[in-house]
Amino acid sequence: MTSRVDRRLAQALESLAAIRLPKAQLNERSALCLLALLDLPPGKSWAQAASPLIGITPIMDWARLHFRKDYAPNTRETFRRHSMHQFVAAGIALYNPDDPARAPNSPKAVYQISPAALEVFRAIGTRRWQPAVAEFLRQQGSLAARYAGERAQRLVPVRLPSGVAARLSSGAHSELIKAVIESFAPRFAPDAALLYLGDTGNRSVHFDRRALAALGVVVGPQSKLPDVVLHLASKNWLLLVEAVSSHGPVDAKRHAELAQQFAGSSAGLVFVSAFADRASLAKFVSGIAWETEAWTADAPSHLIHFNGERFLGPYADSNGARP
Repeated sequence: MTSRVDRRLAQALESLAAIRLPKAQLNERSALCLLALLDLPPGKSWAQAASPLIGITPIMDWARLHFRKDYAPNTRETFRRHSMHQFVAAGIALYNPDDPARAPNSPKAVYQISPAALEVFRAIGTRRWQPAVAEFLRQQGSLAARYAGERAQRLVPVRLPSGVAARLSSGAHSELIKAVIESFAPRFAPDAALLYLGDTGNRSVHFDRRALAALGVVVGPQSKLPDVVLHLASKNWLLLVEAVSSHGPVDAKRHAELAQQFAGSSAGLVFVSAFADRASLAKFVSGIAWETEAWTADAPSHLIHFNGERFLGPYADSNGARP
């Protein structure tokens, strides 16, 4: 068994080297990723390579089952960032081919060997191997560009208050952030300056540290900012907006966290939980903190006020000073 395992791993590494994967990826981890993508345990021939949909944890489970390679759960990110990312960039693997709009951080994320790469690996040990490699190398630049282009087309375009266009990662969370910027802000914070915008794929799509610092807010490396921060200068309000999709709203815990992070703000703090629709709101309504606001994209001209003495505005306990 051991010799078959070692031989199969060596073949996988040789094939990855032949198609010019970077040296940093020429290791046992990447070889196991390739073999899992092909569902190719030691007992199968290369001609039997398949193309299942498989996620990172299932890849690690597959390696443990078929090659007795046991990786710690906390190495999952290493598999993703230092093997699978490069496979996708090189045109070896496809990312979420069954649902391209799936959010980047979804637990359902899967990979699949690309059709072009599958033909290459099925040719190992045959006369077709060298020509297949040469053809793959000839095409891989265009393949990588095409896959990247297709993914870019699925990004969510959003126009910032400044008029600048940006693109967010695909998925429901980004669609909701887009609604906050394009529907909520013009109605309830007209002419507000966008100081921060982050999404699942890029936590700093827009980040005006200087403007935040001018308001007394210093953002540290461990700070967990809300999805959107808007400064309404006419009222000196800082609107802290959480877009609620997979994560929760501004509940009591999150309210306390944000109040502490923005404690030095010279602007009054307004806490907002944004939802795609009222059905989504209903799932979280019991946890929303008092003296905060809720907004739903399906009824963009309305706000739901969770108690308090005013309809929209900061409260004394948000930063110690009433407007």
